[in-house]
Amino acid sequence: MKPSESGIIEFIRQNFLGGEDLTDDCGIIPSPSSGETLLATSDIMESGQHFRLEWHPPKMLGRKLLAVNLSDLDASGARPLGFLLTIALGSDIDSEYLQQLLEGLATAARGYNIPIIGGDTVGRKSGLGLGITAFGVAKRRLHRCGVLEGDNIFVDTMPGASHTGLQKLVSGERWVPESPDHDILVHLDPRPEIGLGVKLAEIPQVHACIDLSDGLSKDLRMLAVASGLSIVIGHNLSDDALYGGEDYSRCFASSLDAESLQKLTGRKFHTIARAVPKTESPLLRYSDGNILPVDDKSFGHFVIV
Repeated sequence: MKPSESGIIEFIRQNFLGGEDLTDDCGIIPSPSSGETLLATSDIMESGQHFRLEWHPPKMLGRKLLAVNLSDLDASGARPLGFLLTIALGSDIDSEYLQQLLEGLATAARGYNIPIIGGDTVGRKSGLGLGITAFGVAKRRLHRCGVLEGDNIFVDTMPGASHTGLQKLVSGERWVPESPDHDILVHLDPRPEIGLGVKLAEIPQVHACIDLSDGLSKDLRMLAVASGLSIVIGHNLSDDALYGGEDYSRCFASSLDAESLQKLTGRKFHTIARAVPKTESPLLRYSDGNILPVDDKSFGHFVIV
C-alpha cells in the first residue's frame, strides 16, 4: 500500500508530542526565557548518500534522524524546544516502511520530550529524503572558536565503532536482532547523551564543543581553525577512530583535567588531544616519535556514493 499525505499527518497528530496542534500554516517556537539564546540546527538524510534502505531498519532510521539533530543542539549547550519534519517520499516506499520510520521517530521524540511543531511532505520519483530543523535554547552557548592554548580535548565516548559498523555493512553483514552486533548497532541507532552538553556549558573552564559527526580528523580541524591554533592528537587513536564518522560524541576543550571534570559531571571522559600554538598544520599527530600533519580524509557531503 502506498502512503498518503493525510495518513502521514494523522499518524503524527496521534503519536507525536505537539502533533495535535498541527492545524495552521506555521508552528510556534516557545519563547526563550530571560538570559537564554534561541538556537536552530538543520540536517538532511538522503537514501543512497547517508543511509541505505536495504540496510537500515526503519524504526532505527527514525530514531537516528532525530538523535543526530539534537546532538548538534546539545553540543552547543542547548536544551531542545521543538522540531520541524520534512519528508520527500519516493514512489518505491510503501506505507509499512514509512509507518515504522515514523514510529521510531515518535518514540525518540517522546524519549527526548521534544514536540513536533510543523513540517512538510513532498513526493519524488524514488528513494527517501528526510530533514529535521530543530530548535533549542542555551543559557551559555558553546562555540567551536573558544579553544585556548594548553586546553585538553576530550570526548565522552571514543570514536570509531560507527565506522567499523559501516564497514561491516558494506562487506555484507546486516543487523540481526537475535544476534546483535555492537558496531552495527552504534552505526544504525546512535544514542548521543543529550543533556551532557548543557552540563558542560555550566562549567566555565569548558571553552568550546563540537558534535562528532563528519569524523574526528575533520571536526578537530574545524575546532583548531576556528580557534586560530593547532591541535595535537594523542597516541591512542586508531585510523577508524580518526577518519571514521557518525560518532555523535561531545568533543570539547577544557583547561581542566579528566579527574576534575568527572567530579563536576559524575561521568568519565577520554583525553584525546591537546591544543598548542598555531603551526603550519591545524591538526597534528605523533608518528614514530615525530609530530606530523594529519590529512583530512573524513566524510564529504558533496561526494556521491
